Amino acid sequence: MKALLDTNIIIHREANRVVNRDIGALFKWLDKGKYTKCVHPITVTEIDKNINKAVADTFKVKLDSYEKIKTIAPLNYDVGTICKPLDITNNDKNDTILLNEVFCDRVDLLITEDKNIHKKAELLGIGDRVFTIDSFLEKVISEHPELVNYKVLSVTKKYFGDVNLQDNFFDSFREDYVGFDKWFNRKSDEIAYITYNKEKILSFLYLKIEDRGENYSDIEPIFSKKRRLKIGSFKVVSNGVRLGERFLKIIFDNAFINKVDEIYVTIFGQRNDEKRLIALLEKWGFIFHGKKHSSSGDELVYVRKFAPAYNPANPKSTYPFISGKTNIFLVPIYPAYHTELLPDSILKTESKEDFVENEPHRNAISKVYISRSLEKGLNTGDIIIFYRTGGYYESVITTIGMVENIITNIKDENDFINKCRKRSIFTDAKLREHWNYKKTMRPFIVNFLYVYSFPTCCLINKCYRKKSEC
Repeated sequence: MKALLDTNIIIHREANRVVNRDIGALFKWLDKGKYTKCVHPITVTEIDKNINKAVADTFKVKLDSYEKIKTIAPLNYDVGTICKPLDITNNDKNDTILLNEVFCDRVDLLITEDKNIHKKAELLGIGDRVFTIDSFLEKVISEHPELVNYKVLSVTKKYFGDVNLQDNFFDSFREDYVGFDKWFNRKSDEIAYITYNKEKILSFLYLKIEDRGENYSDIEPIFSKKRRLKIGSFKVVSNGVRLGERFLKIIFDNAFINKVDEIYVTIFGQRNDEKRLIALLEKWGFIFHGKKHSSSGDELVYVRKFAPAYNPANPKSTYPFISGKTNIFLVPIYPAYHTELLPDSILKTESKEDFVENEPHRNAISKVYISRSLEKGLNTGDIIIFYRTGGYYESVITTIGMVENIITNIKDENDFINKCRKRSIFTDAKLREHWNYKKTMRPFIVNFLYVYSFPTCCLINKCYRKKSEC
């Protein structure tokens, strides 16, 4: 498999100073997956133009470790028709040249953090072959679970005072915020949400409830008086297990429990990890509000309204609220698949130790359900109620989900696997089994959002626990 790397990936990888810590994980998985790392002649030209000669010469030596594309594919008519109207700058035109290599099948995929390239890729119908660092890590972990030799532990709550402040995870916070260590130590008795891998911090989230009397004089335009949830500190290292969505679920749960009117976050938005976080927040309904002025510089302010609302065109933007006017479907799911797909709906008779969250589909809000039902009339926003089968004591309604969309137009087995892979609980081999199980009735895909888990101590037929045990 040939992976074409955009200029921004190469520069971050080969720079003398660590700019993007996620690059190391990316290259580790490129090597594990035995991908050929390719650079385009355009990248060599861009590096020559944008850095001084001494640095450029150093980069040229480093580029010898990559496979250079020797010939440039002629511009495909469809690529030119779709992309040329969008190509305003030379950089835009160079982006189209890179995408053309993918479109013409000269390379298998492209990895880039450039948002405009991803937008063009979607227009060209090759969005599933153009990846960010994070989405590529999700891809290789889903394709090659045998390569995963570590476990990402479940999200845990910890006091600030019990967290190792010297972990290099916090270096970026120190760079951004004057007096970060002092601020952190003052929070010693407050709670943060954290995940670890081999005693190293992978993700960190701090939330703060602010009442109507909070002073917002440093935010422009100034906030009106409302009860808010502030995302005080939020960072996730790229790792391929979709911890960003897992933490968003925690944010939305806290907002719901504390009955806030809005959620907001302040962020500089300069580094790639910050840009990726902004893109994730925007996908889930956060919008740009203005700026916050501080001694560390101006930060961007993003806000998410949290009053009950429902957007039928984009359910993510008003998640977790659902509409009572949509259709409701009851969906059975076997016990073998239930807790894998819906880990927050684990029964009290199951062991949580068996469900360590080290796979993308377990952490995600966005999930996929594979069905052979004759009923294919599900629409965006419809409610699906999951019913866990399993007999008298274990059959129970556990979970509410909301349909994002369904996919019935599936070309072939490989198309089915590609469309399921990131959200599904199944390996590629299992997906192939599902596709070929009954050739006269191929499965279709239901993309849905996990919304709510019912308390599972009370089963449908009867509760078998004493009140003192609940």
